[in-house]
Amino acid sequence: MDTKEFSKLHASLLSWYKKEGRASLPWRDTTHKERAYRVLISEFMLQQTQVKPVLERFYFPFLEKFPTLFHLSLAKEEEVLLAWRGLGYYSRARNLLKCAKITQGKLPKDIKELQKLPGIGAYTAGAIACFGFDEPVSFIDSNIKRILLRFFALSPTKEKITQKLLDKKAKLLLNHKQPFLHNQALLDIGALLCTPKNPKCKICPLNPYCKGKTDPYTFTITKKQASIKQQLHLALFTKGDKIALLKSKEKLYFNLYNFPSLLDIPDFNPLFSINHTYTKYRLQVFVYPLNAKTLLTHLYQDLEFFSKEELNSLPLSSMALKILKELENYSF
Repeated sequence: MDTKEFSKLHASLLSWYKKEGRASLPWRDTTHKERAYRVLISEFMLQQTQVKPVLERFYFPFLEKFPTLFHLSLAKEEEVLLAWRGLGYYSRARNLLKCAKITQGKLPKDIKELQKLPGIGAYTAGAIACFGFDEPVSFIDSNIKRILLRFFALSPTKEKITQKLLDKKAKLLLNHKQPFLHNQALLDIGALLCTPKNPKCKICPLNPYCKGKTDPYTFTITKKQASIKQQLHLALFTKGDKIALLKSKEKLYFNLYNFPSLLDIPDFNPLFSINHTYTKYRLQVFVYPLNAKTLLTHLYQDLEFFSKEELNSLPLSSMALKILKELENYSF
């Protein structure tokens, strides 16, 4: 493609975004004085979560609690975990807090400096630099990667697809005059049109220039991640109207409250079981009601008891929240 063709492509892309793109998403508001911070929050929240739940349940309450990066830098970890409650993958919240404290409330716009911060890789650094500061940079997530493979007809079965190769193609495609709109358009095309299955090639603005449009699946990487099935056996111990929980000291759930694990599986049936998915793990979680004798037998330490009202102000793991939801069907 020559310069003239790239100009036409860029114009077509921006025209489509103006009509069909998700420009109303709040973290795409370029006029907000906390624009870069709002982009940072959205990028962390969206790392493992879909747009809809982030937008409907988490984004605005978090910003209300911590309106600026400086406010966040003054927070305690327990406060941030509570604000993150239900969103899962709590390492994101911890890394976000570390970023705020390291930068002392002043987010850098240089990609290399951003990548030095916890939880920020190449994609997130590029997104923050571009969407938060209008830096003319390209970056690659799973959606953009799929677009690049198809647009340039890069076959995973015929050539080695390296990050260096993809970076080169992304830079070649970049609109340096309108990087913000260009990259937002690519993200939306990947999410709405150039999807892994049933891509809508006929209405895609990239169609006239796309080398892989006649056979998009040839230029698609399909990654199958084998899931690991596990069983967990947890204890439900009550004292009056209060439920016993344990504040985790393990890295994965550090400072989050969970139901304690059983050291031995009881010889009676569980009260109920739930299914819970975490990254590659598919868990079947069994919950057993315990009495005082059973509790002493398992030698639990550091248990804390909470009323239903107190539970509302605790940083709970997603699994604990799911168990508490199920308990609403029982007389506890």
